[in-house]
Amino acid sequence: MAPRPAWKGYLKLSLVTCAIELTNVVTHAEKVSFRILNRKTGNTVKRIYVDAETGKPIEDGDEIKGYEIDKGDFVRIEEDEIEAVQIESSHTMSLDGFVDKASIEQIYLDTPYYVAPADTVSEEAFAVIRDAMAGKKMAGLARIVLYQRERPVVIEPLGKGMVLTTLRYDNTVRQPESVFGDIKAVKTDQEMTDLAELIIDKKKAKFDPSKFEDKYEDALLELIRAKKAGHKAPKAKAAPKPSNVVNLFDALKKSLSSDSGPSKPSSQAKAKPATKSAKAKSVAPKRKSA
Repeated sequence: MAPRPAWKGYLKLSLVTCAIELTNVVTHAEKVSFRILNRKTGNTVKRIYVDAETGKPIEDGDEIKGYEIDKGDFVRIEEDEIEAVQIESSHTMSLDGFVDKASIEQIYLDTPYYVAPADTVSEEAFAVIRDAMAGKKMAGLARIVLYQRERPVVIEPLGKGMVLTTLRYDNTVRQPESVFGDIKAVKTDQEMTDLAELIIDKKKAKFDPSKFEDKYEDALLELIRAKKAGHKAPKAKAAPKPSNVVNLFDALKKSLSSDSGPSKPSSQAKAKPATKSAKAKSVAPKRKSA
C-alpha cells in the first residue's frame, strides 16, 4: 500500500507550476509500541478531557481551542476557523531563492519529506525543475504550511524525485556559542593528535545505514518474548562505565594497537608512532588528563 501523502499542493518556479505531494521519509510502523492497561482488569484505558474546575469529563462536541490573552481570559477559536486560515504557502511552494545545500548549517535542518509529482500532467514540469536544480547543483528555498504552521524548507533533487527538508527558524535554535562558550581553549599536543588521526584512519568506512542495528529495540523484543512465554524478564546486563583516562598518551597508543577497522594505515603512518616510542617513555607520565 502506498504511503498516505502528508501534504498536497503546487511547486512553483516563476511561471512554471506543477502539482506535487509530500510523503514522510521516516516510518515508525515496525517499532515496538505499548498500550496503557488497567493493572487490575487488564483492559485498555483511554484519555479523556476533564473540566479543570469541576473535574467532570466533557463531551467531544464541547471541546474548543482557546488562546490565553490574559490570565484566565481566553479567545475561543473554532476548528473550522483555523482551517479557513489560508495563505499562499498553504497550497503553493514558491521557489524564492537557491543556495548550495552545504551552506545550510546542520542545526537548522529538521524533518525530511519525499517530493513527487501528484499526477501525470505535472511530471514534465516537475522533471524540468528537478533537472535544472541538479544541473546547477543548487537547492531551492521555499515556505510551506504544514500541520498548521508555516515552515521554511529547502528542496533538492533526489533520483527521479526530490527531497524537501523543513528548516528551523533562527529564533528557535540555540546558537553554539550559548553552549560551547564556557569551554576553555586547549592547546593539544601534536603527537597525541597524530595518534588520534591514525585511529580514525583505521576505523575509516563507507556510510551504510543498513548496518545500523537498534539494540534497544532488540532488547525490548527479547523482554516481550520472555514475558509471553511466561518467563521472568531477562536480567539486565549493566554496561561497563568507561573510567577516566589517567594518561591520555598511553590510552591513545593502546587504542591504536588494539582497535581494528575496515582500513589499515599506510606504511608511512605505521612508522610515525614508532619514531616516538622512545620519547613516549620519558614524556608520557607528564601527560595526564582528569
